Amino acid sequence: MIREGFEPDLPPAARKEIAALAARLPTPGSVRDLRPLPWSSIDNPESRDLDQVECAERMPNGCTKVMVGIADVDSRVAAGTAIDRHAAHNTTSVYCGVATFPMLPAELSTDLTSLNRAEDRLAVVIELIVEPIGTVESEDVYPALVRNQARLDYPSVGAWLEGGSPPPPVAGSVELAEQLRLQVRAAEAMRGQRYRAGALDLDTIEATPVAADGKVVDVALHRKDRATNLIEDFMIAANVAMARFLEARGVSSIRRVVKAPERWDRIVALALALGEKLPAQPDSGALAAFMTKRRAADPDRFPDLSLSVVKLMGPGEYTVERPDRPAAGHFGLAVQDYTHSTAPNRRFADLVTQRLLKAVLSRSRPPYSDDALEQIAARCTKMEDAARKVERTCRKQAAAELLAGRIGQRFEAIVTGVNANGTFVRILHPHAEGMVVRGQAGMDVGDRVVVQLVGANPERGFIDFAGVRELPSQPGSAPAP
Repeated sequence: MIREGFEPDLPPAARKEIAALAARLPTPGSVRDLRPLPWSSIDNPESRDLDQVECAERMPNGCTKVMVGIADVDSRVAAGTAIDRHAAHNTTSVYCGVATFPMLPAELSTDLTSLNRAEDRLAVVIELIVEPIGTVESEDVYPALVRNQARLDYPSVGAWLEGGSPPPPVAGSVELAEQLRLQVRAAEAMRGQRYRAGALDLDTIEATPVAADGKVVDVALHRKDRATNLIEDFMIAANVAMARFLEARGVSSIRRVVKAPERWDRIVALALALGEKLPAQPDSGALAAFMTKRRAADPDRFPDLSLSVVKLMGPGEYTVERPDRPAAGHFGLAVQDYTHSTAPNRRFADLVTQRLLKAVLSRSRPPYSDDALEQIAARCTKMEDAARKVERTCRKQAAAELLAGRIGQRFEAIVTGVNANGTFVRILHPHAEGMVVRGQAGMDVGDRVVVQLVGANPERGFIDFAGVRELPSQPGSAPAP
């Protein structure tokens, strides 16, 4: 953390501010009281920093009113305070599997600013009127008082939506079960509309170290399911609505952009190896159609193709959109207007967006100048990249410990990165990434190869492979793990 520029420990001045925080709810002012609504949250089982709750309502005209409640973090964390300055320095929470370094102290992020079950909380509500075909008819944003009625998690809700047994809160409430089904229908309709507009259909895999008695015993894999899709769909729609809301009022704001892939030629080559032809110039619609076709043709290997495309597209970044400039847009989502607003406990850019919104609603001056927003955007991009490095290092340390006794073994792998720093591959069992230190000539992103483990240093997180041979492409199949 320190090597990558983070301040892991909260400074003494911020600790003093925490001690002075009252547990009582801040004076809400003029807000809507939406506590009676059937709000619920879905997150990872271990998550305690709950930023988002959801509920939905059938409309007489066949539309669905979707409401996404976002924790009002600004009501507890004033701009310019020691806590705020520390958050502005780190800009993001860092999740290392065996340890979490929160952007905001736990007293806030897991308690006073978390949308915990059965607690009254101030929130910013993003309201969407969704038509049956998935288009958003209208959008609104306003402050409200909410109360999370059910804290749910992805694995149990996802299993239930796929036909398994309902989790206890759902089994005990017919209203909650119907509420979640209504949310899923609206979310899936919006997702279908996004795909028709050219958004990419991706399926990536997340890996988390599993420790027992002080030793890493596994690296658990998490794949997207209908529960994660539900929250992702609402999150995307809410972020689009927030960006449009601020833009319509002539306010400069921080945007989340993903530019057209610089390595589009390599994406074209991957498609060609699978018998498909993409245009010579970046085209999100054509890429989306290709990815949808590949998911249907080879679902087992689709995550590996998704990983290759994500790597070749490159990371997103934060920029500032000013009223007199065109928006850069988000290539992967096929939208021009996109911000980050749904995780103010975890990302500083979201907290800044919340403050910009509040200034609009109160008809007061923006809390940040355009130059200040530019500096914040650059800092958020830099530290997000740093957080990825820390998290990747921790995953590699865990995997290196797991592999240390398997030197000399061979594994099938997929090439995940080729740059000035080296050539990198991912093996599947256990899920681990490492560098190819010899025999890497001719390898490129998406290639299927056989590698031999030649070194594993758990302390430094180094995993070294030697290239053995390239696997032949299988007609009609995506790159295998």
